Parts: sequence; C-alpha cells; structure tokens
Amino acid sequence: MKSYADIIQYLKKDKILYRAIGQYSEEIKPEYDIDIYFSLIQSIVSQQLSTKVARIIFNRLIDLFVDRYPKSDQLLVTEHEILRGIGLSNNKANYIKNVAEFSLQNDITFDYLNVKTDNEIIEYLTQIKGVGKWTVQMILMFPMDRPNVFPVDDLGIQNGMKRLYKIDLEKKELKLKLNEIAAQWHPYKTLASKYIWKIGD
Repeated sequence: MKSYADIIQYLKKDKILYRAIGQYSEEIKPEYDIDIYFSLIQSIVSQQLSTKVARIIFNRLIDLFVDRYPKSDQLLVTEHEILRGIGLSNNKANYIKNVAEFSLQNDITFDYLNVKTDNEIIEYLTQIKGVGKWTVQMILMFPMDRPNVFPVDDLGIQNGMKRLYKIDLEKKELKLKLNEIAAQWHPYKTLASKYIWKIGD
C-alpha cells in the first residue's frame, strides 16, 4: 500500500483538494489498531458527540474495568444504571453490550475481518443492533486503515465538501455530486476524506 505522502501526490488530480491539503499544516497519519472490538465500542460511544465529550465518556467507561479494558463478559454483567451514570444514553448502553455479546458468539478479530472486502465487513458487523454503516466505515477508515472508503452520509464530510467545492445542493442531489467528486480520488478515498474532515474543522 502507498504511504500517505505518496497518496497525497496521487490526489493532485483534484486541484481544489490538493491546494487545501497544502494549506493545512498538520500531517495526517495512520491510526492503525487491530483491536476491532475495542474500536467498535469506542465508535459507538462517539456517535453524535463532539470529540471532547466522547473522549470524556469513553474514559469514564474504561475506568470501570481492570486494566481499563471492558472485556466482553465483564461488560455484559455491568449494571445498566452504572453505564447510564457515566453519561451513556440508554441506547448506547445497550449497543455496547450488543457488541460484547456478538463478540462472544462471533469472530470479530482483525485477522478474521481483514480477509473480507469492505462491503463484506459492513454486512457482517451491521448484524449488531446499534452498529450501522457509518460506524463500520469509521472502523474501516481508522483502525483498519482501508484505503478507499468514502462516508458520503457523514455530516462533516457533506459540510466540508460543500464549503470547499462551493456546492449549493441538498439530500440526494448533494450525495450524487459528492460521489462524483470523490470518484477522482479512487482508490484512495479514505485519506481524502480524512483531510476533508480536518480542513472542514
């Protein structure tokens, strides 16, 4: 796989994005992590929260467990009220337990998942109630560092691209336009998307 520096050079074909990347001072680096179970729980906690709030609640969660690691069997027997008390919504408390239960009955190790295609991983992990396509895309993009993921439904991606490319469209028309732009990033849509987020912030 190409290095991030090589991929940025590949993205030169999109002059608007390439210019914006050149103006962004912070280098984006891989966030590779083979612990998919842990990453899934962290991703669920982070849903619809700011980065700061998500980090606080996730730290409260892992502080409940030995070695700051919520093993599946231990998470399943943790009282619901305790999980609610650290700031998790009712749904999220249930969803992270769903991940724990699924992991005890099914293989979600990195080695097992990594031989599958992106779509196969999405189909497999969205069997877990509370784990949607967006959540799995975050797993693909960050801990698994899959190169060609474009989360077109993500609000940050949509708003960032609307500003960067001066787009005045909504809903279906917006997504069609964004997919059209992202097509030129193939097969390295992931890094382009990461820069869209950062530039948009």
